[in-house]
Amino acid sequence: MKIISVVGARPNFMKIAPLHRALRNYNIQNSRSGIQHLICHTGQHYDNKMSEIFFNELDIPKPDFYLGVGSDSHAVQTAKIMIGFEKVLLDENPDLVIVVGDVNSTIACSLVAAKIGIKIAHIEAGLRSFDLKMPEEINRILTDRISDYLFVTEKSGIENLKKEGVPVDKVFFVGNIMIDNLVNCLPKTEKNGILKVLNTKANSYILVTMHRPSNVDSKNSLIEIINMLNRLSNKCKVIFPVHPRTKGNMQKWRIFDIYKDKINFIDPVGYIDFLTLTKNANLIITDSGGIQEESTFLGVQCITVRDSTERPVTVYEGTNQLIGTDFSKVEKAAINILDGNIKTGRIPELWDGKASERITKILFKYLN
Repeated sequence: MKIISVVGARPNFMKIAPLHRALRNYNIQNSRSGIQHLICHTGQHYDNKMSEIFFNELDIPKPDFYLGVGSDSHAVQTAKIMIGFEKVLLDENPDLVIVVGDVNSTIACSLVAAKIGIKIAHIEAGLRSFDLKMPEEINRILTDRISDYLFVTEKSGIENLKKEGVPVDKVFFVGNIMIDNLVNCLPKTEKNGILKVLNTKANSYILVTMHRPSNVDSKNSLIEIINMLNRLSNKCKVIFPVHPRTKGNMQKWRIFDIYKDKINFIDPVGYIDFLTLTKNANLIITDSGGIQEESTFLGVQCITVRDSTERPVTVYEGTNQLIGTDFSKVEKAAINILDGNIKTGRIPELWDGKASERITKILFKYLN
């Protein structure tokens, strides 16, 4: 049996790493030597330094295929991925293609596999923000529509797929594979030195990430966000690993230099560094999907600066608050948390670090 997994952007690494380990362990435990797991890196987001960190930290082998598509418009990027990935599939003829998440690589590689007639497994299926202005939402819906195995992280995903008419025998509730990676890497944070490097201590800072176009591609919106963080920095230290698109816009609009003495802007960091920052934060302010999940598992207060979330369990059961994009409300919620009015939460069902094992068992059951 031959399986090709696709990675394209930073969050994909954290989802493929535990799956690779689970497939490898299943081979060993069952004395199976004829199962190949190959990894295709599309290069949708690629930074040589950061990719090297991911491979080393997450125990991922170097990709078997690298397409090197780079950044571009959604249409051009998707087309480049499809052209490159078609050559890989025609040469390798795998039994299964595994895609994760909701980036352009996810839908592009799924479309190629579907048209050739190769089975597709989608990890993180069924998540819906119900906001079609988000490119990721389009990618999620279309990928789920053509996938053969849909692995769901939370029960809202089961309901969403049922409403969309997806046959129940294609849907499997397996838990959250991102948490598998977190559980595996958590011990490494005990000796991590990022807090010392940043001259800070646990529970003494706000961690910020912002990269959604709706937040950072508008000059007025980005200025409002930075002004809000500037005011919050008077109450609590702010650490902001700056996404490349956010940094580019801040430099273009001359925002970056004005606030660098008030806000601790840093370059993107590796997964273990970031997990350490997440685990020890007083509060996280973000527009990311994965960080909503990780903060819920760790019990860290999180404010999501979006009008919708495809991960509602983090709000219903976790420590996440979906505030929206009214930054005065975000600031008020942040101050409320810093004043000690925290939200209690619990870890959602099957977020136990064993999702990759469940996925592996299902794949071998149905593919053999």
